[in-house]
Amino acid sequence: MTIDNIMLIDDNKIDLFVNQRIIEKYNPAVKTRAFTNGLSAISFFKLLELNATIKSVAIPRVILLDINMPEMSGFNFFEEFKQLNIMHKNKIDVYILSSSTSPDDIKKAQNESRCAGYITKPLTVDKLKSLLDKSVSISQDEPFKKII
Repeated sequence: MTIDNIMLIDDNKIDLFVNQRIIEKYNPAVKTRAFTNGLSAISFFKLLELNATIKSVAIPRVILLDINMPEMSGFNFFEEFKQLNIMHKNKIDVYILSSSTSPDDIKKAQNESRCAGYITKPLTVDKLKSLLDKSVSISQDEPFKKII
């Protein structure tokens, strides 16, 4: 199985652009959907739940989530995300992609049940390959993965 759909959530538009290019370099066939804040990503998922008949919209298999964002932090996103039915019906791995190397942020991510791992910016093709290789084989019961 390969990952063919990735969602990016980051308030920094330059980071979004660069990360999309990294994903394209890794595999041009991977579709990306980018959001500049967690609220709009949650709204997207809520719309998908309301319109379950929409088959043309691909549900992401992996989400790369920034934590330091206005309006809704990455950690607040997790709280909202866990309430969604779509999350329970689909295997979606959420990785934090952050410039923060704070031990507090990493510990908080480790304690977040829906967080599959923590990646420090910048995203590189090697980091992405490592993440996606693990995401293909990971089960939700597996422990938190820290990827540097």
